[in-house]
Amino acid sequence: MGAVPRVAFFPDSFHEVNGVAHTARNFQAYAQRHGLPMLCVRAALPKTLRVASRHTEGSITTLELPRSWAAVGMEKDLSFDPLFWRHLWVVERELRAFKPDVIHITGPSELGMFGAYFAWKLGVPLVASWHTNVHEYAARRAGGLGPKASDWIERTTLLATARFYRLAKVLYAPNEELCDLLRERTGRPCHVMRRGVQTELFDPAKRTRTDDTVVVGYVGRLSVEKNIALLPTIDAALHAAGVNAKLLVVGHGGEEAMLRAAMPTAEFAGVLRGAALAESYANMDMFVFPSETDTFGNVVLEALASGVPAAVTMGGGPKFIVRDGVTGVARPVALLADAVVELAKDRAKMRAMAEAARAYALGCSWDAIFDDVYAAYPPVAATAAARSLQP
Repeated sequence: MGAVPRVAFFPDSFHEVNGVAHTARNFQAYAQRHGLPMLCVRAALPKTLRVASRHTEGSITTLELPRSWAAVGMEKDLSFDPLFWRHLWVVERELRAFKPDVIHITGPSELGMFGAYFAWKLGVPLVASWHTNVHEYAARRAGGLGPKASDWIERTTLLATARFYRLAKVLYAPNEELCDLLRERTGRPCHVMRRGVQTELFDPAKRTRTDDTVVVGYVGRLSVEKNIALLPTIDAALHAAGVNAKLLVVGHGGEEAMLRAAMPTAEFAGVLRGAALAESYANMDMFVFPSETDTFGNVVLEALASGVPAAVTMGGGPKFIVRDGVTGVARPVALLADAVVELAKDRAKMRAMAEAARAYALGCSWDAIFDDVYAAYPPVAATAAARSLQP
């Protein structure tokens, strides 16, 4: 890697339950494991902090910033604070003290705007990783306005987001399809930044079930953009086919009431973390992820690591994780329910896929992924070397 860059990291999300936060936590953990200097500037969870808090542990300095009463809720644990700029001087003080070689942002949130602003003000190279298909999310949320309005919102949002990402010198995205889109829209180099998984946590050995029910699980936010309206269709198809099956839903979100009403026999576990989440995965026989907007799908990889074959759509990033017919199935939305039923009837095939899924996940290392991220950072050797010579 040469000289090690000092990285100021501005993640959109860190403490929440979503893929961006999961990746951000693992990125910081990677830097800490390897003694890499990092300043992580992030928002605190609502009502957990009243003033900015700074903490240093090893090579990592964290700056937690509270959101204000004016923060607008976007999901149960996601919000945007129009008064976040009140923290400007605190962030600038920390950045000047830390002297970063690179500023890394993860999207056009308050934190991303801070990172882009200070990269310009301090003359520090900006890099940006794309984690969320904001344009597709916006279009799904506006679905009630009609197809023409949704299409306009998607195109306009993509244009605005691409302009924001053009501020960066180097981009990262979870799959080659998105990298191609970003290269075309921004003219910037883009590197594939996949996701890793903790195979020691997510492990089929955590299974505690012994009954013969086929448990079909979903883990994630219960919201429109996740296409969770397909879950009742899958549930109904399983029952119509006479399969001894049950849906297990892990997560929370605005569509939970609708799902509970449509699937009275399903189990709703709420939000699970750590060992409880690992056990829940391991007790599934199949994982279903109907989203067409996810750029990667960390939960799909966690399911595979747990020895659970996954059924995903042909839209978005999860199709790049699942090897169709080997570690699960990938189908167009209209055919996904039938594919789930067919697989649920074939226990021998599910067992073979479970073994292949675990074997695939064992090759997905966070260290290898973040090694590549650091290797693609803009050249900072001269700056870092000069700093190392200072007394």
